[in-house]
Amino acid sequence: MTGSASSSSTRKRSNAPRPVSLALQGGGAHGAFTWGVLDALLEDGRIAPKAISATSAGAMNACALVMGRVRGGDEGARQALDEFWRAVSRAGGGFLRAPGWSRLAPWFDALTRLTSPYDTNPFGYDPLLDILDKQIDFDAIHDCAEIQLFIAATCVTTGRSKVFSGDEVTRDAVRASATLPFIHQAVEIDGSPFWDGGFTGNPALWPLFYADAPHDLLIVHINPMERPGTPKSAEDILNRVNEITFNASLLAELRAVAFVQRLIRDDLLKDPRKAQLRNMRVHSIRADDAISQYPASSKYETSWSFLTELRDRGRETARAWLNSCSEKVGKESSVDLHAEFLSQRR
Repeated sequence: MTGSASSSSTRKRSNAPRPVSLALQGGGAHGAFTWGVLDALLEDGRIAPKAISATSAGAMNACALVMGRVRGGDEGARQALDEFWRAVSRAGGGFLRAPGWSRLAPWFDALTRLTSPYDTNPFGYDPLLDILDKQIDFDAIHDCAEIQLFIAATCVTTGRSKVFSGDEVTRDAVRASATLPFIHQAVEIDGSPFWDGGFTGNPALWPLFYADAPHDLLIVHINPMERPGTPKSAEDILNRVNEITFNASLLAELRAVAFVQRLIRDDLLKDPRKAQLRNMRVHSIRADDAISQYPASSKYETSWSFLTELRDRGRETARAWLNSCSEKVGKESSVDLHAEFLSQRR
């Protein structure tokens, strides 16, 4: 862990934590950025997560946080996150740490789209199983009454998002949420096959609207929303397609939230329908500047130096957000959804 415990405890005594709902995107090894964000939020103490909706790597971060919180409060959550990502780094040894791997990663990424995991991995080996078994205590997660947890996966047969909550949050649910179809076989749960939740909810926001969750929604973005210029190389094109694909569902939900905000703001709804809608206050911590230099293929990079670099960038980005936006939590949005997602600006 990093940071000063004494400074964080001083803040916690002088400021009551403000409850928020967290929305955590997936993104493979780039989820270490979210680890850093969560570590900084937990260390600071001004923000208290009461509900989390998460996908893929975001789901793993969420599970580690909730489990650690049950066992040892905020410091326990920080320790659980640290131990989880250390396990990820250890499991990603071998060729993933070999000299020159970073140059070969784009080719590996492209090759996965030309082969089937049912051919290349017929026995369904998945190192994530061992990590989850050793690092995540799902019974502890089920015992947590303080934080609601929602994990999204994509049902292969229906194409719809399936959100697991409560006792449904299991090892298989988390694994399903992170199952990329070109790399791993679909995860079957109760007779239905599931793929990565990022295709239909990265993460899913709607569970936070229907649950008894805080009206302040803090989204931790991993995939860059915007990039200047038009990609020309095959690798750059593939990178941008990946980012757009895994942002599409989130953007659609944010547009819906912005639309509801405008209806409420302009008093276009009449009672009792108006009272049934929640006016969410939206906040955002984005990884655009911190991660934009890395290609999508780096999501497979699990060296400890790379993961801790992303963690440190996440901590830095979270600290900047805390200093500039945390006072708006509980009062107003710090993101203008109308300008960001309803305008036709270029």
